[in-house]
Amino acid sequence: MKEFDFPIAWQPSPSDIESSNLFQQIKSRGIETYESFLERSWNDPDWFWRAFFEDTGFEWFTDYAMTCDLSQRKPWAQWFAGGQLNWTHNALDRHVKAGFGDHLALVWEGEEGEVKTYTYQQLLEETQQFANGLLALGVQPGDHVGLFLTFAPEVAIALLAVGRIGAIALPLFSGFGPEPIQARMSDAGAKWLIASDGARRRGKPVAMKPVADEALRGSKTLQKVIVVNRIGIETPMTPGRDLTWEAVVELGASQPLEPAPPFPSDHPCLMIYTSGTTGKPKGAVHVHAGFPIKAAQDMFHLFDVKPKDRISWLTDIGWMMGPWLIMGGLTLGATLFMYDGSPDTPAPDRIWEMVDRHQITILGLTPTLIRALMREDEAYADRHPMTSLRLLGSTGEPWNPEPWLWTLQHVGKNRAPILNYSGGTEISGGILGCTALRPLKPCSFNTAVPGVRAEVLNEHGEPVKDEVGFLCVMNSNPGMTRGFWRDPDRYLETYWSRWSDVWDHGDLCLRDENDFWYIVGRADDTLKIAGKRVGPAEIESVLVEHPAVVEAAVIGVPDDLKGQAAVAFVSLKPGNAFSDDLAKELLKLVADRMGKPMMPKQIHAVTDLPKTRNAKIMRRVIRAAYLKEPTGDLTALENPSSVEAIRALS
Repeated sequence: MKEFDFPIAWQPSPSDIESSNLFQQIKSRGIETYESFLERSWNDPDWFWRAFFEDTGFEWFTDYAMTCDLSQRKPWAQWFAGGQLNWTHNALDRHVKAGFGDHLALVWEGEEGEVKTYTYQQLLEETQQFANGLLALGVQPGDHVGLFLTFAPEVAIALLAVGRIGAIALPLFSGFGPEPIQARMSDAGAKWLIASDGARRRGKPVAMKPVADEALRGSKTLQKVIVVNRIGIETPMTPGRDLTWEAVVELGASQPLEPAPPFPSDHPCLMIYTSGTTGKPKGAVHVHAGFPIKAAQDMFHLFDVKPKDRISWLTDIGWMMGPWLIMGGLTLGATLFMYDGSPDTPAPDRIWEMVDRHQITILGLTPTLIRALMREDEAYADRHPMTSLRLLGSTGEPWNPEPWLWTLQHVGKNRAPILNYSGGTEISGGILGCTALRPLKPCSFNTAVPGVRAEVLNEHGEPVKDEVGFLCVMNSNPGMTRGFWRDPDRYLETYWSRWSDVWDHGDLCLRDENDFWYIVGRADDTLKIAGKRVGPAEIESVLVEHPAVVEAAVIGVPDDLKGQAAVAFVSLKPGNAFSDDLAKELLKLVADRMGKPMMPKQIHAVTDLPKTRNAKIMRRVIRAAYLKEPTGDLTALENPSSVEAIRALS
């Protein structure tokens, strides 16, 4: 399709290829091509996963008897049946045991400039002490422990400690208000909450503990709240219920430091809530032999993570990329770099400056962040050489060509490739990704993730190319959620109901004849104009090519003639004003590029587009607000005021 007819923008060098984990794994096993490796990863999962465990040194306390038990069909596949493990043993203990205790595990920087570092030995000891403290308080295997924390070292230690003792971590966005915290804690029956006193955002303190107190008012299950002194503000403490982090560590320090206990492969360790189009948020349940293994495998095969790497992702513990970074990075023995603050404070080059100063080698970001930073002078990025940077990661939403190319030039210096990555919370990572073994086109994915047999299916369930269809997974994968908490029917309806034993991910996707893949939007965002299915990202990419536009969102509305017509919302770059002439220019641009039937019937300028805290534009919220329909769950929105502004337009 001409909308995705982009030229090759980056080519791997021979050294890029030959030094990669993928190439070394393929070569050592006598496989001739990457394509043959992919095929075997789908058709012979026992070989694939044993090769991964062997090449990364992954340890099982008890070896599994069966790689994948499908006796209950794919939706309820049991991976690594009979095996026993503890994900934190593979993230910490085995590295220390192997003599890498002095290797840096974590480097943290706060917005105010404070820096902390932890070796693997130090992180193990901190984790053991806090885990002992949790046990002394009465935390039991299977208990849910809420993490309402900033992206500081304590969040990594808490995630590790909770998993180590067999409890279930419940990550919560650090920017949540009381309602979403209350809904998730109540639904999970959580007995424990670990909360920061506050966060620092653009130099200002933002209190978090009072938000937690309001959310927990009247809770019938809560037993204790553990408070982390992140920014040192005066914090209300409830006698008999609230404890400081230091008090829990002191409890644990009086106990012997025990090794990580073994748990069955399907023992839960993590539950992340995701917001649906309607109804209450869904609690995706993940296990010791699921999310941590999938995160590490994606990092190993796609992002080429090695122990020498310093990997960072601009994220929050409430977005799956937070646990993904911690679990996957530590399992592979890399050094995590965690930043807790605003990416443009004190100046728009904060991120690029930290890449240089901390010698970050792999940096993950979102297209939304890039579009925001592009509003500033590009010299902010150009003044930083970022010679340590060898790979850029991107996830969260589809790209548009202009910011993708800007990132490759000004951040990657036309040297470090942009490895696009798409999947989701419910699959513990990626379905589509990129490998440095293959060339890249703007906005594209150049591979299905090894181990994941992805297809684009049309409405009849047939694989298609050069046609927008539904992104599906045809096999099972250990990263797939073990269901929604207390709601198995909703899980089956959401992912397994369109076709038998096929995971329908809910994304619209195009796969071209050269096996470049493009996510064009969510299936529930799709437009069908004059009988042609089109993803909103296709029209949005055209709109943001205009020099006045920084962001765009497109929705479908009922139309008597076409059945459905597009309506566009644009956010303008500073110094630009919306006018009838600009609207005509934008309409003509779409008509020239995509044909007159695809031209929006109306264009609106808005100050802000509704987004989640992980930077996804919420088109279903825009559509509902514009049509004055119920907007559904808005708890994940970062900027709820934008919804009323859109509602006022129609």
